[in-house]
This record gives sequence, structure tokens and C-alpha cells, in this order.
Amino acid sequence: MKIASYEFAGEGMSRVYENEKWTIGIKNWKPANDVTGISNLERHNKTDELFVLLQGHCTLIFANEENGSLKFDAVKMEPNKVYNIPATLWHNTITQKDTKMILMEDVSTSMDNSDVKDLTPEQIKEVQALA
Repeated sequence: MKIASYEFAGEGMSRVYENEKWTIGIKNWKPANDVTGISNLERHNKTDELFVLLQGHCTLIFANEENGSLKFDAVKMEPNKVYNIPATLWHNTITQKDTKMILMEDVSTSMDNSDVKDLTPEQIKEVQALA
């Protein structure tokens, strides 16, 4: 038996490790997560998601549905802290080019049990102002 190690240096996210219970991914900057490229939110309906900022800058954007509309908020991540995104919370990450994060989630998390919501131009401006 040997100890394995994993890395990912490309744009976006790659699941670098999976077993029967959970998956670990490395998430780097990509244009769609730049403040100028943000256009949607996602939610995982059955599972939480955890993020750890290793380097760079990331703002976690999230929204709760209230009276048929989205109420936005944001958390500026600090390195080496664990951030939990609860199941069903609309969210996305706004990152800069030097950003590297670790994400952890249940191995069953997929687009089959997740949703994506496109933002209106007005909502995009609101999200960009929070970042």
C-alpha cells in the first residue's frame, strides 16, 4: 500500500478523489466565476457542500428565496476556514485568478439532484456589488 496525492492546476473544478461516501475537488478560478462572468446560482437539493480557501480571494454568494424573489448575501472567505453550504441554499463562488480552493461533498451530489438558476441582469449587478 502507498499514500496517494492529488493535484489540479487547470481552470475550474476537478474531482480529484472519490470513494463510496464522499468526493474531494480542487476548484480554481475560471471565467464563469470571475466577478465579470457570474451569471447563475446553483443548489444541491440533498447534500451539503464544504469549501476551504487555500489561496487567493473568494466571495461566497448565496441567496434565500423570500416571497417569490431571491434575497442575496455574501461571505468573504478567509484562508484555512471550512465553509458549509447547506443543502438547498442557492450559491456560487466569485474568485480571482490566483484562487485555489478545496471542496468536499457527498459522492452522490450531481446535476440530477441539483438546480441551476440563471440570474437576470439586475440580479447580476446586485451580486457583483456584494463581491
